[in-house]
Amino acid sequence: QHSTDPETGRFFMRQEFSLEGLDVTLPEFERQFSSIAETFQMNWRIAYASQPKRMAILCSKYDHCLLDILWRVRRGEFDCEVVCVISNHRDLEADVQAFDIPFHFVPVTKDTKAQSEARILELLRGQADFAVLARYMQIISGDFLESVGMPVINIHHSFLPAFVGANPYKSAFARGVKIIGATAHYVTAELDAGPIIEQDVARVTHREDVRDLTQTGRDIERNVLARAVRAHLEDRVLVFENKTVVFE
Repeated sequence: QHSTDPETGRFFMRQEFSLEGLDVTLPEFERQFSSIAETFQMNWRIAYASQPKRMAILCSKYDHCLLDILWRVRRGEFDCEVVCVISNHRDLEADVQAFDIPFHFVPVTKDTKAQSEARILELLRGQADFAVLARYMQIISGDFLESVGMPVINIHHSFLPAFVGANPYKSAFARGVKIIGATAHYVTAELDAGPIIEQDVARVTHREDVRDLTQTGRDIERNVLARAVRAHLEDRVLVFENKTVVFE
């Protein structure tokens, strides 16, 4: 449990129940609990461990985050189903098919962005419970987020707020940074400003070149995204305003 203030703050609680021997159906359990929640003016939801979440993954050409997630699912580290992988490039199609997962190629250009997002919505609607941007190198529009109806998790290749642009590691190298990192967050209409789920950093020195920084950064990206996805799958993340409460 957590409270933003002991007296006047918002109170958060996460509980796990073992329902063996429960003498009512799950819908009836929720109905009876709703009366308690109404009494205490709760915002609440129930997630059932017996119903694994369905995850969709969006990617581009970088494979490190995508393959890490797919391996974790195959090894049983993530209790979920990957329903599909959607990409604006075909580079990773063979890798995805090796996992026997549907791969959908949806190209995106400046002139066809709206049509491309509409196609992605068609592929996701009713098929997934949440989506992961595994280095999907496209900006998601506000209209898409309003229509998709599910949480979207992104991995950002910097410790936010940080260097922006197409080559952040080159910018970091030029500035002689001593720390690089990665940030996993829920996607909102404001670019890279959604509620942060997980972050990590690594110390670097003047000895590292751009290639070294990139490799270290990708290692961090994989681990940070994996921790964020696991927390979401285990329903350990509560979002309040533009922050998260992540229970261990």
